[in-house]
Amino acid sequence: MTSSLNKFALILLICVALLAQGCATSTGANNRSHSVGLEQLIIAEPAPVNFKSEIAIARYSDFLTRAKLTDEQNAKVLFDRGVLYDSVGLRTLARIDFTQALQLNNKLADAYNFLGIYFTQIREFSQAYEKFDSALDLDPNHEYAYLNRGIALYYGDRPELAAQDFEVFSQDHNDDPYRLLWLYLAQYQINVDTAKKNLAQKASMVDDLNWAKQVIHLYLGDITQEDFISGLAQGIDSNKALTDRLCEAYFYLGKYNQMQDNTGAAMNFFKLSISTNVYEFVEHRYAKLELDLMRTKKVTM
Repeated sequence: MTSSLNKFALILLICVALLAQGCATSTGANNRSHSVGLEQLIIAEPAPVNFKSEIAIARYSDFLTRAKLTDEQNAKVLFDRGVLYDSVGLRTLARIDFTQALQLNNKLADAYNFLGIYFTQIREFSQAYEKFDSALDLDPNHEYAYLNRGIALYYGDRPELAAQDFEVFSQDHNDDPYRLLWLYLAQYQINVDTAKKNLAQKASMVDDLNWAKQVIHLYLGDITQEDFISGLAQGIDSNKALTDRLCEAYFYLGKYNQMQDNTGAAMNFFKLSISTNVYEFVEHRYAKLELDLMRTKKVTM
């Protein structure tokens, strides 16, 4: 397993280096990207659907049909089935279940949080803010509602408010690189120098053994993109762990290239993140939105 992963990492390094070179763009009116042959790309093996989740969905569906439940019990089962639908990428069905659950019990903060995520993904930001506000009204300590509202504000071009939510989300977990990275992304839209200074100050709190600290090093310019890619398989001992890491790494590589104005490479990395099928990860959820926003911007230019 270890030798195959090392080989995978080497192929990944070579192919993504070619991808980055082939998709490098120039700035200004002559900005353009060059296509890269499919044979040059490395595609992560998509995460398989967990058959246990599929069986559980079938059982919940049967239970809803056969059992005599109170409205509160029905809402709980609908919510639980919605979570399972979400975990296997069936987000429309999940959205229906969460909406029906709230019709039966409007006190489910987590259901509001999920609906807020879905509205963010389709760029219905006003409705997303409303859902996250409802979640926080019910549970003021719902930390992931702060994260997801911050993400909605970030994509809704309100970086100052997004940074405030990310500050709340990270204040008790300054050693979590993912929390620091989302704060950095919002602050980067406000002031690049300040964002980098703040990230550099907080980087020392992150454990060196946490692989995501390499993303911080990449963003601060401490390592090159090639160095970052070459270390992606380090410490990996299973295909699931590799797919999970690649989902995250591709997304943050997409953001990195986006900030470098390497539009073609950024779009390809976001596509690679989506290709992992790690539906529950924040990075997978928003890689498609990144692509949609970049395509919209390209059309309007």
